[in-house]
Amino acid sequence: MSLRDLPIDTGYLHRTLAEMLAIPSPTGFTDELVRYVSRQLNTIGVDFSLSRRGTITALLPGKTRATGRAIANHIDTIGAAVAKVFDNGRLGIKPIGTWSSRFAEGGRVTIFTGGKAYRGQVLPLLASGHAFNEKIDQLPVGWDQVEVRINQSVGNASDTLALGIRPGNIVAFDSDPEWDASGYISARHLDNKAGAAAALTALKALVENDVTPEVDLMVLFTITEEVGTGAGSSLEERVAEFVGIDIGPVAPGQNARETGVTLCAQDTSGPFDRRLTRKLRNLCRDHGISHQTDVFRYYYSDANSAIVAGHDVHHALLTFGTDATHGYERTHRDSLDSIARLLALYAQTPLLAD
Repeated sequence: MSLRDLPIDTGYLHRTLAEMLAIPSPTGFTDELVRYVSRQLNTIGVDFSLSRRGTITALLPGKTRATGRAIANHIDTIGAAVAKVFDNGRLGIKPIGTWSSRFAEGGRVTIFTGGKAYRGQVLPLLASGHAFNEKIDQLPVGWDQVEVRINQSVGNASDTLALGIRPGNIVAFDSDPEWDASGYISARHLDNKAGAAAALTALKALVENDVTPEVDLMVLFTITEEVGTGAGSSLEERVAEFVGIDIGPVAPGQNARETGVTLCAQDTSGPFDRRLTRKLRNLCRDHGISHQTDVFRYYYSDANSAIVAGHDVHHALLTFGTDATHGYERTHRDSLDSIARLLALYAQTPLLAD
C-alpha cells in the first residue's frame, strides 16, 4: 500500500502550541482550553463531539466506517489547589496531579476564585536569605514547605478571605515558554499540550491534502489524564486500535530522546501491544522518521487508561522525548514535527488483522 508522507505545517503546530500554553488548564479547570481546541477543529473542518465532562472526540470519516482507530492526547495539566489560608494571609497548596513541590518553588501562578483571578508566586516557607541564612537550605522538600504569596495587600487570613479566596480554588502555574533558535522548546505543561498541537497539525495535513483515512479516525482530547482516568470512558465499541500521544521522560537510564519519535514498549501498567508498536516503528523506518524505543519506569497515560477501563483494543504509545518531565520541561521541535508526520501516515494504514 502506497502511503503519502504529507507536508506538515510546522508554523501552525508551534503557533498552536504557544497559544495553548497561554491558557491555564489544570485538571478540573479545562473549559477554556476545550473551547480553544474546538475552535481549531472548526477552522480545520473536522466534526467533533463533546462529552458531558468536556472530552473532545474529533471524527475524520474513513473509507471504511464500520471500524475505526483512535488517537488520544490529554489537554489537562498538573497544577495545585488552595488547601489552607495561613494566619499571615498566604496560601497553603496541594498538588493536582503527581509532581514535586521542588518544581513549584518560584513558580508564578494565578489563583482563580470563580469570580476573580489573583496573581502570586510560590515560595518556600523561609524565603529570605537575609532573614534566615542557612536555615533556608535546611528546609525539607514537600508541599507543606511552600506557600503562595498573593500580589495583594493582605496581612492576615481575614484579608485573604475577603478577596474571595477559599480552600479548593484552582492555582494555575505560568508555562513560561521559550523557543530557542537551536530548535529547543522549554516550558511548563508541554505535557501534553505539545502532543495535542501535533495531533491537530496531523488532522490539518490530512484535510488540506484531501487524504481519507483507511478507517474512521477519532482523535480524542481528554481532560483528566493527570489524575489517572483520561480516555477510560471515551472509546466507541468499534475502535480496534488506540494510540496515545504523550510526553517521554529523557533522563539517565532512559532511551528516550528529545528528537524523533520515542515509542514506549512498556510502562508501569505493563507492555503495550507488540504488533501495533512494531507497525508504528516500521512506519518510522520506512519513511525516514528518526525513532527509538524505551521502557518507562514510573509512568501512566491515556494509552493504558482505556485498557484498565476494559476496552478490547490494540494499544500503543508514541511520545515526544522531554527533559525534566513535570518540571521545567524541554523538548525539540523535531520531535513534535516527527509525531505529526507519523500520525498522518498511520491514519492511512489498514487495521491490524485480528
